[in-house]
Amino acid sequence: MYDKAVRRRRAVLAVLVACCLVLLTAYFGESSNGGLHGVQSGAMEVLTPIQEGANKALKPARDLFGWFGDTLDAKSQRDELKAERDALRQQVAQLDMRGRQLYGERAWRDAASAANLNAYDPVEAHLFARSASTFSSRIEIDKGSSDGLEVDDPVVNGEGLVGKVLRVSRSSSVVMLLTDQDFGVSALDAKSAEPGSIESTPGSPGDLMLNLVPNAKAVRRGDSIVTAGTMSDRYPSPFPKGILIGVVNRVDIGEGELDRRIHVRPAADLRRVDTVRVLTKPNAELTASAK
Repeated sequence: MYDKAVRRRRAVLAVLVACCLVLLTAYFGESSNGGLHGVQSGAMEVLTPIQEGANKALKPARDLFGWFGDTLDAKSQRDELKAERDALRQQVAQLDMRGRQLYGERAWRDAASAANLNAYDPVEAHLFARSASTFSSRIEIDKGSSDGLEVDDPVVNGEGLVGKVLRVSRSSSVVMLLTDQDFGVSALDAKSAEPGSIESTPGSPGDLMLNLVPNAKAVRRGDSIVTAGTMSDRYPSPFPKGILIGVVNRVDIGEGELDRRIHVRPAADLRRVDTVRVLTKPNAELTASAK
């Protein structure tokens, strides 16, 4: 039964192929006005409007499927580009951090050489908290007494003086920045050698005042202000001499000498400080060799 059905299908297929060959031979063999050409033209006239109608009817469905396909491709490309962008951002961030680290190390070496800080044993520390108060400027760092830090140790970075250690725990410390209202340090004009005292300006964060200058006329705009170090054996200073504090950026002239107000801009950008060095007590051997 199955063999008969297969033979029947093959016979029908052979007949259809033979008919197609006959029709094609007759079609190409007759003139353009022949009957087969006429049948073709009539069929085209009947089927063309149907085909155009079907195309118009199916166009929204084709567009919808095409939109879905394009959307899926676009989402896939978007995800790939976002992943590539995130990876590049991470690489840039790592390069920036490495660049800042190298710049800080080079700046520290230059500053240490200029201020003769080679007798000190600096401890590198990183900021992990910052005070949000308007009246106090303090940060917390990740080094403490177990690392050799003590209260009043100077805190610096490659740009200059940052502040001093205020409180110490075993593994962390609080640093009072030099813009804090309670901070003060004896200072010198590096050019004129005029002594004075650096204090913060109330209500003006980031602005320092050079006060108690005997000859204020000798201090000019652009002069560098550095730490004075110990001026008297009776009142030793924890700050070594020569650390850059800032630069005179304005001198307000009053009616008399005592009315002069000398404004100093800090050398260190205290708003963006992240890595500092704490100058622990000088090593006796290093101090002797430095002398």
